[in-house]
Amino acid sequence: MIEIEIQNETHQTQHRIRFAAVPRIGEGVRLREPDGCWASYDVLDLWYQKAEYGDIWVPYLHVCMTPTEKAAATAVPAQRPIGDTSFADSRAVFGEEEFVPYTV
Repeated sequence: MIEIEIQNETHQTQHRIRFAAVPRIGEGVRLREPDGCWASYDVLDLWYQKAEYGDIWVPYLHVCMTPTEKAAATAVPAQRPIGDTSFADSRAVFGEEEFVPYTV
C-alpha cells in the first residue's frame, strides 16, 4: 500500500489515504465527502516530495470534484419548511407509499 497525501481543491482540505497504485493525472478517484457521501474527483496534478525521515519520496495528489458531480451536488431539491401543508398527500409525492411504517 502506498500512502498518498491528497490536497482537495474543492473543500480546501488535506488527507492521507492508502492506495494500491498511484493514480495518474486525468484519472478519477472516489473520495468521501465531509457529509459522508462518496463523490468523483479528477486528479489535476501529481508530484513527489522527499520525506523528512530518509531517502523516501512521498506522492502528493491535487484533486478537484468532477464538473458533473459538482453540478449534481448543487442541484439539490429545495426542502419544504416544517409545517408546510402545500402538498395534499406528501407520501404520494415522494413515493413513500411503498414503505412499511416502523413500529416497535
